[in-house]
Amino acid sequence: MKEKTKSIRHGQKGFTLLEILIVITILGILASLVAVKLMDRPGEARILKAQMDIQTLETALKLYKIDNAFYPTTEQGLMALVEKPSTGRIPTKWREGGYLEKEVLPKDPWGNDYLYLSPGVNNRDFDLWSYGADGEEGGEGEDGDVGNWTK
Repeated sequence: MKEKTKSIRHGQKGFTLLEILIVITILGILASLVAVKLMDRPGEARILKAQMDIQTLETALKLYKIDNAFYPTTEQGLMALVEKPSTGRIPTKWREGGYLEKEVLPKDPWGNDYLYLSPGVNNRDFDLWSYGADGEEGGEGEDGDVGNWTK
């Protein structure tokens, strides 16, 4: 009886880091969608959506680094998450299908591209941000910048 129990435990496997990160990303996306629908303040909802998108992109960038031991360069940009870079430092273990669901880069809630800088100025590895509703650096409220260094 002990041998049977022992063999069952031995055959069990845990979750991989990749699976856990994917689940966290999916939960983040769902939370952002629910928050946008439930909030009665569209400006705050857009800021929250931008924060959730940035978290999703951060997770994808970390997965990229796990596979390739480095982050994409600024020149390669976030596009390296959906298409294998062909210039600069070429990743040897780039994940087939990319690092984002639907293989497309999200736009910020105001219709602009998210910005990426590696290495970062505000963070050691990379900065990831949106300029907000006005599309310009600085500002307050909905016009304020939303980045991976702000809360």
